Amino acid sequence: MTATRTVRIGSSHGLHARPAKLFAQAAKDSGVAVTIAKDSGKPVNAASILGVIALAIEHGDYVTLTAEGEGAEVVLDTLTELLTTDHDQDSA
Repeated sequence: MTATRTVRIGSSHGLHARPAKLFAQAAKDSGVAVTIAKDSGKPVNAASILGVIALAIEHGDYVTLTAEGEGAEVVLDTLTELLTTDHDQDSA
């Protein structure tokens, strides 16, 4: 099963080190093959933090996630939530 979703980035500073690490780790832990692409660019392995950071994804950018395997939709639900959340808000 293959699932695809387009998501708008919520972190106010984009997908820099901390949110990229959270995202890449969740993609890796999912056990499903996931790619992420910025705009119409070449997809990269979503479990690769270096690949994700190299996309230079900024706040408000749109990315396309593609997951292949059993439970792909559920994995995309989880990853979508990570990408749309602003991880740059300081908790008081």
